[in-house]
Amino acid sequence: MHLTKTQNQTAPTIKDMAQPLLWNDWRWQVRHCVRDLTTMENLLGIEFDDARREQYQRTINCFPMSITPYYLSLVDVENLEHDPIFKQSFPSVLEMNISADDMTDPLHEDEDSPVPGITHRYPDRVLFLVSNTCAMYCRHCTRKRRVGDIDSIPNRSQIMAGIDYIRETRQVRDVLLSGGDPFLLSDEYLDWILTELDAIDHVEVVRIGTRTPVVLPYRITDNLVNILKKHHPLWINTHFNHPRELTSSSRRALAKLADAGIPLGNQSVLLAGINDCPRIMKSLVHKLVASRVRPYYLYQCDLSEGLSHFRTPVGKGIEIVESLIGHTSGFCVPTYVIDAPAGGGKIPVMPHYLISWSTNKVVLRNYEGVITTYKEPDSYEPVFCDRNCAECDLQLELDDSVEHTSIGIEGLLADYDDTISLVPADNERHNRRSNDA
Repeated sequence: MHLTKTQNQTAPTIKDMAQPLLWNDWRWQVRHCVRDLTTMENLLGIEFDDARREQYQRTINCFPMSITPYYLSLVDVENLEHDPIFKQSFPSVLEMNISADDMTDPLHEDEDSPVPGITHRYPDRVLFLVSNTCAMYCRHCTRKRRVGDIDSIPNRSQIMAGIDYIRETRQVRDVLLSGGDPFLLSDEYLDWILTELDAIDHVEVVRIGTRTPVVLPYRITDNLVNILKKHHPLWINTHFNHPRELTSSSRRALAKLADAGIPLGNQSVLLAGINDCPRIMKSLVHKLVASRVRPYYLYQCDLSEGLSHFRTPVGKGIEIVESLIGHTSGFCVPTYVIDAPAGGGKIPVMPHYLISWSTNKVVLRNYEGVITTYKEPDSYEPVFCDRNCAECDLQLELDDSVEHTSIGIEGLLADYDDTISLVPADNERHNRRSNDA
């Protein structure tokens, strides 16, 4: 690492930056993000040699640094070279190694953008970039091209153009708000965006992607939660990559969101030297589900510029998933995906459990290596379908069931039902009435 510990005993600690009340103020945290090497050295009590300092500065000039005091306080100064907090937040000289396979926009989000801020890749859902501001600049960010670019911060008219596109595109039923980080917007501004989306009848669900529970948990205030509660159905996905990020403060933030009835998911990125270890990932998913967060995706690291040192072979991700399936609860296992270059979308890459098959039998293996078979039905007659869905009288019934239809004794007790008696169909007396008539 080429650093020395400073001997100045009067150097401030990170928490000395603020009084306790200010430390828990998310706006104070954002205003005091660490963006330069000198502040970093002073707060951590370290000193880089001149050559290394020059290399770090060249990286910062290309890919800016910004670390919340909260996240910086989690750094293990005694183990900087291997510390997952430090490596996710502090620039590496390896970021300047732009390989031939690196791309500025590997996922073609800009090319699949019908209006600024909207990426419409999948038929029924859109990505809506409503903010260009993050609490912290993650070193593995797939949108490094946007970090620190003040010219690309969406204004209110651009946000309205995105909302208008969603309103006019009726196949869109799912909107994912991302950025940047939507929770870096003010409460009132976020409330306005959600209210506009609520008014669009074909939008069934809104999702928000945020890393604030990880790097700025104090952002999850009671006022923010009360605003979010007004806009159900709302889902939130966050981004924990390592068990050490599950602190008491982050758990409190997650509990507030879960108690508000908001389903929580997590999207981790597989990062070399940070979480590319089956034991680390198992610990992470266990801590997540204990905080009522469902592990959702495990991403292969994208081909963005300067990320080659973070990438693992795909086989490492398969190994990690193999270490989870069958070895822990099914809802602890994320789906391992590659977000394909050129806008190909998320492609699941999971272990193979189907070994072979014939016309009436499949051969499977389980997590222990046990090989077994499953017998297919001898005769399967599918319902004939003429593809005329509008006039289908088969099993295509998609409307909600009617709950208030009364049956049996329930009908006799219900005030809304005029039934006064139940008569068996073979009642002889009633049959005589019918015959006499």
